Amino acid sequence: MNTPAQQENKTPAAPAATNPGRARSLIAIAAACVVGGVAYGAWWMSTGRYFQETDDAYVAGNVVQITAQVAGTVVGIQADDTQQVKAGQPLVVLDGNDARVSLDQAEAQLAQAVREVRALYATGSALEAAQRQKETDLARARDDLARREKLANTGALAAEELAHARDAVRAADAALQTAREQLGANQAQTRGTRIETHPQVLRAAARVEESYLALSRNSVPAPVDGQVARRSVQIGQRIAPGTPLMAVVPLDQVWVDANFKESQLHGVRLGQPVSLHADLYGKSVEYHGRIAGLAAGTGAAFALLPAQNASGNWIKVVQRVPVRITLDPKELAEHPLRVGLSMQVEVDTHAEGQGPLGAAPAAPVASTSVYADPARAARARIQAIISANSEGRALALPQPEAPTSAPPAAERPSADLYTPSDAPQRVRT
Repeated sequence: MNTPAQQENKTPAAPAATNPGRARSLIAIAAACVVGGVAYGAWWMSTGRYFQETDDAYVAGNVVQITAQVAGTVVGIQADDTQQVKAGQPLVVLDGNDARVSLDQAEAQLAQAVREVRALYATGSALEAAQRQKETDLARARDDLARREKLANTGALAAEELAHARDAVRAADAALQTAREQLGANQAQTRGTRIETHPQVLRAAARVEESYLALSRNSVPAPVDGQVARRSVQIGQRIAPGTPLMAVVPLDQVWVDANFKESQLHGVRLGQPVSLHADLYGKSVEYHGRIAGLAAGTGAAFALLPAQNASGNWIKVVQRVPVRITLDPKELAEHPLRVGLSMQVEVDTHAEGQGPLGAAPAAPVASTSVYADPARAARARIQAIISANSEGRALALPQPEAPTSAPPAAERPSADLYTPSDAPQRVRT
């Protein structure tokens, strides 16, 4: 055992020699960190601070509701969920027998109205001729009276015969007044019009167009190109106008709603470039888009139950505002997206934009012409009926297109001249 004196006489061991390689490594690491930090700071000041990114972004698009314009029973369903359809393609077919009968009645009334108006014009010509005849009769009666008055002055004519001549003049004058009134009444119905512009014909033509449109609306078309979703209609279902049947989503027109924090929107402008990645494809697929606009309020402001910040304890919560981003149609066609998919968004705020976010100009959103075709066909059919019954000649009428259904809808017989479809002979004279 060592004594205290012996312990005091012990000298401390010399420190181990420093490893020069380790020191150099630490210095190199420290220098690399400093250089990296300086480089990152320089990059952040020159470029990085201008990028705003968020993963609170989702694909959005138009969900076009398909509804019926007329009431009816569903006899055919032409498209189902996940299927692609084209604008104008029939989606749902309704029973059109009642509408077809109504169209036949309206066409018969139009043909009758045209012929009645033709009769009015023909009667007008006859009344003009009758008026000229009555004027001639009155002139002849007056001449006869004048001759008889001269003879009566000489005593060669009996007073009774003179009285008969005067009565003939009064009768001829009354007949002329009647003819003039009849001609005036006829002209009141025909003056300033033609057969095709006569009120009776126009009223009957409007009824034909209404019935034609009702028949054509038994086929419910797709207003836009897209993919069918949320089909709820079933065969045999009795539907009313406005009943939702299915939806069509035009996937070539989708956009992205990126919900940025309010503190990220300072440098965001219209038209600035955006880089996007979809979780569906990962980082291997990059989309390029543009800022299209800023929502009118935060998500909380338009919530079903908005926040009541003036009551109770208040905690500040950073709000998010939806920013709409349009996508490159070519990239969208190569890598299609679906509504609701998650996206990662990065906006380059250093790029010059087209103006503040609140200055997005109004522009047409969408339009369709599929509902205009039946109206044009109806007017062509009306003109054909008027021409056929105005000139008294046979004329083939354009027929309403019978939509394809399962089972096939009853086809309308071909027409050489206007007559109701259930008539035994397709000729009306």
